Amino acid sequence: MKKVLVTGGSGFIGRHCLPLLVADGYEVHAVSIIPEDPLLHIHWHVVDLLNSREVNKLVAEVKPTHLLHLSWYTVMGKYWTSLENIRWVQASLELLRVFAANNGKRIVMAGTCAEYDWNYELYSEQTTPLKPSTLYGACKHALQVIVDAFCKQTGVSYAWGRIFFLYGPYEHPDRLVSSVIRSFLQGEPARCSHGNQIRDFLHVEDVAYAFVALLNSDIEGPVNIGQGTPVAIREVVEIIGDQLHSKHLIQLGALPAPPNDPPVLIADTHRIQSIGWHPKYNLKTGLEQTITWWKTNLITAQRSQK
Repeated sequence: MKKVLVTGGSGFIGRHCLPLLVADGYEVHAVSIIPEDPLLHIHWHVVDLLNSREVNKLVAEVKPTHLLHLSWYTVMGKYWTSLENIRWVQASLELLRVFAANNGKRIVMAGTCAEYDWNYELYSEQTTPLKPSTLYGACKHALQVIVDAFCKQTGVSYAWGRIFFLYGPYEHPDRLVSSVIRSFLQGEPARCSHGNQIRDFLHVEDVAYAFVALLNSDIEGPVNIGQGTPVAIREVVEIIGDQLHSKHLIQLGALPAPPNDPPVLIADTHRIQSIGWHPKYNLKTGLEQTITWWKTNLITAQRSQK
């Protein structure tokens, strides 16, 4: 029996991974910091991953054969510079050590495109220099270097999924796609930067499919997770505006662009495609699905406030 331990099981990416793992025949154990509603075929564990005693106890009891580590500090507006990033490096290394000590076989961890030197355009796992400009990126990169050395020494199989730009259901309401959709649904202006930045957007369900595909594969090391298609941020906003008949509410240039904002960030997706993964959504269909989700959830929220 394949047993997988999923950290961040109730998070933005993790919740979309769980049904895929069940369908692939795993006994699925998911970690959350607070009790979750029971789901069919999901074993939930309320564990603080920053507490090494709780982590040791959990892994010793479950004895997972596979580990999908998605948890990290992700508070909007803070995670780029927060010292909590260092604590998560420590917690991730302890989780790795205990997993290997309990005969774990295969690990997949979540990395980030922020590990790269952002002075390029197309980002390749094999040729683009790694030169993170934030503490978040530096901590992820440092963790990947240690994980790589540890796994080579111990014989544990691992892959490292470098996420580019994602969107979709359950996204934080203040992130780009969600904030624009919510503004339009409420008849409010969508205030944005100039929008000329070129990015690589991937629907969260496709991100989840990518992580599960990595877990099921034997590919080793860093693997970019992206659409591989360049799109300007202004184009994303305009597509949402078209679909909600709200283009008149777009306010490009109303907000300053972040300092040191790179003009282009596009994933080279050859490695992830080499294991048979391909995205199910294009940008238009992915945004349509996300808009439908937000319509339902905004109505629910408004009713609950009455």
